[in-house]
Amino acid sequence: MNEEKYFLCRLINDYLDFLENIKGLSKNTTSSYQRDLKKFSKFLQVSGINSFNSLTEEICSAWIADLFQHNVSPRSIQRHISSAKGLVNYFKKNGLIIDSPFDLINSPKSPSHLPSVLSPEEVSQLLNFKPKNVQEKRDLAIIELIYSSGLRVSEAVNTNLNDFEDNKNFLRVLGKGSKTRLVPVGRYAQNAINDWIVEREKLVTNDDALFVNLRGNRISTRSVQERIKNIAIVQGLPPVNPHMLRHSFATHLLESSGDLRSIQELLGHSSLSTTQIYTRLDYQHLIKVYEKSHPRAHKQNVSD
Repeated sequence: MNEEKYFLCRLINDYLDFLENIKGLSKNTTSSYQRDLKKFSKFLQVSGINSFNSLTEEICSAWIADLFQHNVSPRSIQRHISSAKGLVNYFKKNGLIIDSPFDLINSPKSPSHLPSVLSPEEVSQLLNFKPKNVQEKRDLAIIELIYSSGLRVSEAVNTNLNDFEDNKNFLRVLGKGSKTRLVPVGRYAQNAINDWIVEREKLVTNDDALFVNLRGNRISTRSVQERIKNIAIVQGLPPVNPHMLRHSFATHLLESSGDLRSIQELLGHSSLSTTQIYTRLDYQHLIKVYEKSHPRAHKQNVSD
């Protein structure tokens, strides 16, 4: 059977249009849904599922088992199931099916991985490098901005020159789901950005992007990731990625303020539950401080 003519293909495209144009999801997120749903559709097609009546709990469970057999990680399987559930619920809302076969299916549990963060001392070590050329001045400005304002790497890359407000004290950020937020920009980041802009003006570019490469084009996320990793290694640190800087921003802010709601706003999280992972990081920090400082915290006392 031609995959393009399979009965689910058009409906999946309709669903993806709904996610992007009605729900306002980003193209990156929609593309992730598309990849997952293409695999789901292909499995159903190979299994001979040609109507909604055949879309049963058993066949959906068989699909999940097939993912396990292909050594897909529990976290990825969770994402696949979430994508398929969303599609089937879309069918349900549009009257194509009565009940979702996923209603009684539980996603596999995956180990809880806390995000990696740098200590304030490690951040200082990373930012202590002295730029020797145009690219390194740009790199320093990128790192300072991400850590200062808690940006995603895609948000930093997509920042334009005219996105700043109040003499660069604030930055308008277009985040996930095309939602805009206003974030403060710290003094060190402002200084690094001003130094970079002086160098940027010497480059030939028609791009509005704040961060450009030597050819005058907007820098790519991949390039930022590679350059930050290499700078970290030169500075005597393990490889660092941009998201670690964002996690460090949130963790250090929580340790100082304890204001989870404000951190949610600054990070651009739509749900507080996403931000709450940082309370666990902060709790770990408190345990370490307690064990190091409290006279009765040690497992073995020298004397009673």
